[in-house]
Amino acid sequence: MCEPLGEPPSRRTMLAAMTTAAAAVAVPLPVAERAAAVTDTGPAPSATGLSVTLLGTNGGPPPLPDRYGISSALTVNGRTYVVDCGRGAVTQYLRAGLSMPSLAGIFLTHLHADHVVDYYSFPLLSAGAAGTQGFQNPIEVYGPGSAGVASTVAGAPGTVPGTVGMTRLAGRAYAASPTFFMAEHAGIDPATLLRVHDLLPPSGTGASATDPAPAMAPFTVMENDDMKVTAVLVPHGAVFPAYAYRFDTDHGSVVFSGDTAPTPNIIRLAAHADVLVHEALYPAGLARLGLPRTLIDHITSTHTDVARLGRIAAESEAGTLVATHLGPGQQAVVPDATWRRLLHDSARRADFGGPTVLGTDLMRLPVRRRGPRRS
Repeated sequence: MCEPLGEPPSRRTMLAAMTTAAAAVAVPLPVAERAAAVTDTGPAPSATGLSVTLLGTNGGPPPLPDRYGISSALTVNGRTYVVDCGRGAVTQYLRAGLSMPSLAGIFLTHLHADHVVDYYSFPLLSAGAAGTQGFQNPIEVYGPGSAGVASTVAGAPGTVPGTVGMTRLAGRAYAASPTFFMAEHAGIDPATLLRVHDLLPPSGTGASATDPAPAMAPFTVMENDDMKVTAVLVPHGAVFPAYAYRFDTDHGSVVFSGDTAPTPNIIRLAAHADVLVHEALYPAGLARLGLPRTLIDHITSTHTDVARLGRIAAESEAGTLVATHLGPGQQAVVPDATWRRLLHDSARRADFGGPTVLGTDLMRLPVRRRGPRRS
């Protein structure tokens, strides 16, 4: 399902005529520090090939000083697609040396705050901005549709919105900024550069809020010259629907698990993938945070223990296993060296022979195909 968001502003025609290279001119933004000043990113993605950049690797809503919110970027043939938009995603996107004009799409796995809090920041701050500071062409946005669940938030009665509704409401909440910019001939309505799609489970799966991730074959989300995107439902507590995504390109294939308890659907989706980017939980680390037992039990039941990642990668016959959405993300509680040991031990016990990679903020991983592209 795709719905247009908002009407073009009355000055759209005039603004488009102001420049041929940019659809509109926004108030100049301060020049950001270039990614060359950031370590561990490597060179910027090339105009050909495939790479994954981990913008943020923290698991959970509480903000941390040393790890940004969960977000990843997949760059193929010079175009960039963002998967989830946790805290600081826009900042990390720029720090990674990714070009805002290269932004072609956003995919949301589910609508928890730690995965969407920076989503509308992309169009609000960058849509229509001149030169390399913004994007001029409409981008595709895919995310969960509404499951029809009633809101329990006192100030937001009615049905909980899906991605289309959430985007429309964000546009209303932040309407003052583009309204004032447009009054000064210095901006556009951000919604005019979004094509938002609500994803609902395919008919016949039997999926519902009480059975959120029945066994299913991957279904096609979209396909263009860059890639084919497929998805499956994954179980994540009360969240419905929640998705994992697979990106198949001529250069290789990448799967993002999103937030999920262990499920055979991930193994089906990730079959023979070149890279599996999977969330990771260390239950013993949660205990060190002094959390209530009921909360620890809930977290462990809705996420995947790092000890199980090796088996998941082995059963899916993935090429490389990357751990991200680390919980707990506090390095003082679970140091990176501990995460690497846990990941290595998980792979060894499962006889997974591929590389294992601990995700860190701004890490860039080139992806190379091991076999034929999946049809």
